[in-house]
Amino acid sequence: MELWTDSFLEYLRSERNYSSKTIESYARDLRMFQEFLEEQNTHATWTAIEAEDVREWVINLLDEQSLSASSVNRMLSALRSYFKYLRRMGWVSVNPMEKVVAPKKKRPLPYFVRESEMDRLFELTSENKSFQGIRDRLVLMMFYETGIRRAELLNMKDTDVDLAGRQVKVMGKRNKQRVIPFGEELENEIKAYLAVREETLGKERFPTLFVTNKGLPMTADLVSRIVKDNLSMVTTIKKRSPHVLRHSFATAMLNHQADLTSIQKLLGHESVATTEIYTHVSFEELKNEYKNAHPRK
Repeated sequence: MELWTDSFLEYLRSERNYSSKTIESYARDLRMFQEFLEEQNTHATWTAIEAEDVREWVINLLDEQSLSASSVNRMLSALRSYFKYLRRMGWVSVNPMEKVVAPKKKRPLPYFVRESEMDRLFELTSENKSFQGIRDRLVLMMFYETGIRRAELLNMKDTDVDLAGRQVKVMGKRNKQRVIPFGEELENEIKAYLAVREETLGKERFPTLFVTNKGLPMTADLVSRIVKDNLSMVTTIKKRSPHVLRHSFATAMLNHQADLTSIQKLLGHESVATTEIYTHVSFEELKNEYKNAHPRK
């Protein structure tokens, strides 16, 4: 086994021009796999290895050694390259890696702002009656109460907002339009913004609903900065972006018993599977509440 491994590593060095660091990593991964086989009393020759041996190793790495799926996938990549080399050299007749499926990487849970923190934010921003203050507050509320994306907010026009029907049209990804309802609070905030915009900039027709104090469309960077600066007043989470408010919208809806399919349609997700990530967020929140509140936690 050592002779074949040495030959493979030399091939990476001389013919593939791999860096010394990568070659050391491959050598370590192959050595770990070989040691595992020997510990399992497996007949440790590369010609005798089967897909089941590799699967057992993967289980050991994930469960016993608590490695991440990313780390295990990297190690499996070394094995795949190795067995391709052995097969090309004619030293093995079967490549066991062809029947091995890599473990799925755990999808990180999205950041979101708690409802109490959002309530506090809207309290703090209610006193600023300037054009910029009212506009920025509406930007925050539009994200949180409709779950729209940043690009959808930037492209929104006055005509997309139906105040009488309390609904807004947005153009989502792949030019798919959807209609999102909203409540009395957002209606009043939109009216307040339109009034102060007219007072500040006049009655001219603007290219977009949200504009700067010069009447120009807002930029993506400006919107992101508004969200980040305002969220910094009420939360310490690492990410403080418009998308976090979109996550917060979905999580709040789910926490208040909204149907998952309805949330999917409001967010404009192609598949409900994408929306299901918020069920995990809500469950994590539930676990935290349990730990903080239950006397026998």
